[in-house]
Amino acid sequence: MKKGYTVISNGYNAVKNISKGNFSLHEVFLDGMMLVNPEIKKYRRVADIISYQKDLLAEYKSAFTRFKASDNFNPKEITYLAQVYKQLFDQSLNNLDELTTIITASKLRMSDDERLQAIDRIFADTQDKLVFLRKFNKEATILNLQRKRAKADVRATKNYYNLK
Repeated sequence: MKKGYTVISNGYNAVKNISKGNFSLHEVFLDGMMLVNPEIKKYRRVADIISYQKDLLAEYKSAFTRFKASDNFNPKEITYLAQVYKQLFDQSLNNLDELTTIITASKLRMSDDERLQAIDRIFADTQDKLVFLRKFNKEATILNLQRKRAKADVRATKNYYNLK
């Protein structure tokens, strides 16, 4: 009977140790996914996202200041421009927050490939926002110039006919 107990006990302990070892492997694997490979932080898209964010901020501030000072947009239009810029800026800040979470250890359980895919997605979204901003600013600049030209034409016509 003692021999049977010993066999069962040894077998149980072997299974227990194997399952613990297996759990330890899973734990090591999952904990490893919490770490961020240093190469991920050096991924060129991370720098590109930050650079695009800087460009987005500089370009929208410059354009908005120029449009406000031009006196060719009414207060309602200036409010609309401000809302578009604010929404664009808020969304791009969300991208930066997500990027920070992805490249910070102990924040997310992701494989290196998943992290790279997420960074690429954020890069594409940030790039889209910058392209949109540039198109939006170009169209607003054209409108600004058209209105400026129209005002100059009205002034020239008034001057020609000596109207006040």
